Amino acid sequence: PLFYQKRVPEVLIQNEGLSEEFYQILEDENLDEAQQAKLEKRFSTEIEVIKRDDRLEKIARDIVYHFPRRGYLGKGLVVSVDKFTAVKMYDKVQRLWKEEIRSLKGIISKTASEIEKRRLEQRVEFMRAVEMAVVISGDAGEEEKFAAQGLTIKPHRERMDKLDEHGHDIEYNYKDPEHPLQLVFVCAMWLTGFDAPTLSTLYLDKPMQGHTLMQTIARANRVTSWKINEVEKRNGEIVDYYNVFRNMKLALKDYAQGGDETESPVKEKAELFRLLDDAIEQGFAFCQEKAVALREVLGSDDVFKQVGRFESFANTLLANDEWRRSFNVYENTITSLYEACKPEVLGRGKGREVAAFQYLRGVIEAHIEQKDIDAISRKIAELLDESVVVDGADALKAQQNDAEYQIIQKGKTWDLSKINFDKLREEFKQAAYKHIEIADLRAFLQHKLELMLQQNATRTDFAQRLQQIIDTYNAGGSSTENYYEDLMQFTEDLRAEDERHIREGLNEDELELFDLLKKDTMTQEETQKVRLAAKSLLHRLLQEHPKVLVQDWYKDTQTQKMVRSAVEQVLDNNLPESYDRVLFREKCDNVFYLVLEYASHGRKWAA
Repeated sequence: PLFYQKRVPEVLIQNEGLSEEFYQILEDENLDEAQQAKLEKRFSTEIEVIKRDDRLEKIARDIVYHFPRRGYLGKGLVVSVDKFTAVKMYDKVQRLWKEEIRSLKGIISKTASEIEKRRLEQRVEFMRAVEMAVVISGDAGEEEKFAAQGLTIKPHRERMDKLDEHGHDIEYNYKDPEHPLQLVFVCAMWLTGFDAPTLSTLYLDKPMQGHTLMQTIARANRVTSWKINEVEKRNGEIVDYYNVFRNMKLALKDYAQGGDETESPVKEKAELFRLLDDAIEQGFAFCQEKAVALREVLGSDDVFKQVGRFESFANTLLANDEWRRSFNVYENTITSLYEACKPEVLGRGKGREVAAFQYLRGVIEAHIEQKDIDAISRKIAELLDESVVVDGADALKAQQNDAEYQIIQKGKTWDLSKINFDKLREEFKQAAYKHIEIADLRAFLQHKLELMLQQNATRTDFAQRLQQIIDTYNAGGSSTENYYEDLMQFTEDLRAEDERHIREGLNEDELELFDLLKKDTMTQEETQKVRLAAKSLLHRLLQEHPKVLVQDWYKDTQTQKMVRSAVEQVLDNNLPESYDRVLFREKCDNVFYLVLEYASHGRKWAA
């Protein structure tokens, strides 16, 4: 979806009845002398207003404020009325950009807030990394023409014609999401038939209509999965400095399908604020329905200091996986819309509400993800601290927000070999938040089981059993107490499995091969032979010569045959006589395909 915002810097003398000839001349980037004279004479009032220096200065200042404060920091395109103005806008933005960096550094040096300092340092880092360029078509005698306007085109032309050290031109680099070329100034080039998926923002300051307008706005609506600072591109944004969208309905009627009833593909950015408000209300309503009084706690000044309230909320939502997943959907929607509403949303008081949803999500994930939650803690701290005000057309004033909050604590974890099961059962009986206790244990088990599966791929039955326990509870088939007891019993069995290699007298890799080679029923003598087969096979694959697990062996049919032959030879010499031809072939295949799987994914000893 595309959203636009009119940011006309002043009341313009705009002629609603501009002739087709005016638009046709503007669409031709290389104006000849006659066309230029016609523009200056017949449309002098309109052109003079568009190109007035103080107006361009305000637009440049607005771009410098807007561009680094967006939610999705994608590429940007500034569209000016002609080539001279494109270069002039580049010069102005460059100058003001450097001034803004100096201003931010001054604020950073004076602020006592570490959170605000870190947030502003990140903005300075982004601004320093941004590269800009002018992209306009060449013209005979252009250096003299630009010089007559007090401008220089030579460095821009050299940049446009130059290939970088990788042999890439300026267009390739702009389309590359990782390249620092972020903001480009144009007047006609790249407005049609040009796709850069991470281009997310258009700054329009040129009269447009019809197919040119439709083609231009489509530059910002390309879909991409490329995330920037963990923010996804959910929409394109068009900043309209000329009031171009007065021509949108006519353009839609002429060029879009559906005639007069066609819904505009571009909505005012105010719609995003309505969507954000609606998403927040829906999120609050969902929480209220689940007895999570999130709106109520926001009425307190110390809401983020009282982590106990959020632990209680998390405990409620963790009672059911579907509740937790639904809450995540609400939080994702709210956060995405908040990012899309930047920078205008900053200073409108929405940050605290968004932070409440993110904070609760962070508390929940601290229990179920069992991972480092410093990043989410910093994100919430910065969100709470955001208080940015625009004073007219001037730059920002940063205000320190004294909101404090309790750092999110990571969920519990254990050493499986040292768990005191009786103590855990007793603690659960006394626990105030039983669903959090279950979430901690479940997260620990899932993480531990994942590691154990990486060690031994034959343990899939444990994964299936754990999922069955979870599904039974979610379906209402067991009480909270029974659910916890089922998980405890599973934990005891998992510990026994984790220690089984010791009882079998094997290391973990030998145990995995042993599990692949054994059959359902075996005598003690057969079991011992299979153990020796597993040990011999691992020794052959890793230590004996000639080596068979050579580099990239899995990519070549001949080297694959050598590995398979080695496997068959070792197993033929070591497996019990009771393994008939069919079973022997099955075991050889199982081992070979396991080794092949590991090698093709660069994992374990077989890589």
